[in-house]
Formats: sequence, C-alpha cells, structure tokens
Amino acid sequence: MKNILLCTDGSAYADNIYKYGAWIAKKLDAQINVLSVTDIRSQQAISTGNLSGSIGLGASDELLQKLVELEYEKAKLNHQKAKLILKTAEETFKKEGITNIQLSHKKGFLVDCLHEFEENTDLIILGKRGENADFASTHLGANLDRIIRSSHKPCFVIPRDFNPIDKVLIAYDGSATGEKILKFLAEIPLVKDLELHILTIAKGGSENTYQDKLNKAVSQLQQAGFNPQFSLLQGEAEKVITNYINQNNINFLIMGAYGHSRIRHLIIGSTTMQVLRSTRIPVLLFR
Repeated sequence: MKNILLCTDGSAYADNIYKYGAWIAKKLDAQINVLSVTDIRSQQAISTGNLSGSIGLGASDELLQKLVELEYEKAKLNHQKAKLILKTAEETFKKEGITNIQLSHKKGFLVDCLHEFEENTDLIILGKRGENADFASTHLGANLDRIIRSSHKPCFVIPRDFNPIDKVLIAYDGSATGEKILKFLAEIPLVKDLELHILTIAKGGSENTYQDKLNKAVSQLQQAGFNPQFSLLQGEAEKVITNYINQNNINFLIMGAYGHSRIRHLIIGSTTMQVLRSTRIPVLLFR
C-alpha cells in the first residue's frame, strides 16, 4: 500500500483523523494525500435562483446583487479556510514525523471529487461526522454513507476520540468480502504486531457451516503469521459485535460493508450503519 487519501473539513474530528492517519502511514510507509473540499451548494443556489416574483423586479435585482456580493465574500473566506485546514494538517503530520504529504483543495461535492483521486488511492480515511459534529451527535455524517457505497477502496472511518490501537476485531462472515479482508491482512502489515480477534455470527442455518468457515479463516490467518483468538456467536450482528467490542476492550474493528439485503437496509438500516453509530472505535470497511 502506497497512497492514502485523507478527507478533512477542519471539524472537531480533524485532529484525530490526522493522528490515526499518521499511525497508518507509519505502519505502511505510505504517502498521504490530504483533501479538503469546499461545498458549493449555497453559491449554486444564489446563481440559479429567481427572485423576481412578488417582491418586484427592481427590488429583486438589488437583492440579488447584494446576495451575489455576499457569496463572493463567502467564497473568498472559504478559500482561506481551506488553505488554513490544509496548512494545519501538514503541520500536524510533520509533528508526527510524516513528511510524504500532498495537499489538495477542490470545490464541489466530496463524493464527486473522490472519483478524481480514487484510482491512485489504496485507502480512504474520513471522519464519522463532519463540520456539524456537535449537532445531532448520534447521527452519522451526510457524506459517509454515500462515500462508503460509491467507493471500491477500503474506508477507514474515524471516531471523535483518539485511542492507541492494540486490539483488533475482524467481523468475518465467510463472504467474498470476508476473503478480501483476510487477503488484505496477509499482504499488508497494518495489524501484524497487534492482538487479533476474529468473530463469526451464526444467523440461521447449520452452525457447523459457520464453524467450518471460521476454522478456515483462522487457518489462513495462522499461515500469515497471526495467532488469533476466535469466537462463533449467535444473535443480531450489530448487537453481538458491539457487545464483543465492549467486553474485550477492542479498539479497532475490521468488517465488510453492507452485508444485508437492500430491503432490510430500507426498513431498519444496515449492520454497517448500526455498528458505526453504536461504537466509538475506528472501523475499516471493505466492499
């Protein structure tokens, strides 16, 4: 792994995004590309709005001119803000001993801008929430779900608080995504020296089938040099995973994204989103 894309908006999550990003970069000897995107929705609203209606044509023109001037000043401030965010990120990484850094600023929408960088990116780092983190704090960021769904690269989702990582849990279901996780761990030295747990959850069907899948995964990890602790449990995935994390003091979770059907997601939300809401540890997601 050589290239990490780190998305930041300078929010309350930013400092810890940088700390976790530095931890990963050191582990993998990787370059970090820091991306800050200025949202242009308010500017688009002003430029395309029609205010002529009942307030009168002259008044409308005067008001529109004032709004355009206001948005122009706001655009300048947003540009200065982006420069400050990137400068702060660069200084923070240098303090952490990371010097292989690129800084990028774009205007538009984060989800759209990602496509420009994704081809040359091996891992995406982003906060669980963005600049409105202090409001509706139990909700996830507006961009998070869209980015995870649209990207085919692993996404490292950062909580608000930073804690050193020493215990890792893999939520393994025997799927193609699960095999991708095992291959990643075998080839990429991200958690080689950490305490590793692997958990499989039986959700109907033969328990022996799940046990066989778990045994094969454990064998693969052992061949890759790990000595994992392993468990087969029953129950609702999000509850079982969350309970296991709390009971075993896990501080890093690796799992597949969106393993459930689209119908279930529409009704009660996916396991991925439920786990992200209920845990306060970094989560590495694979599709």
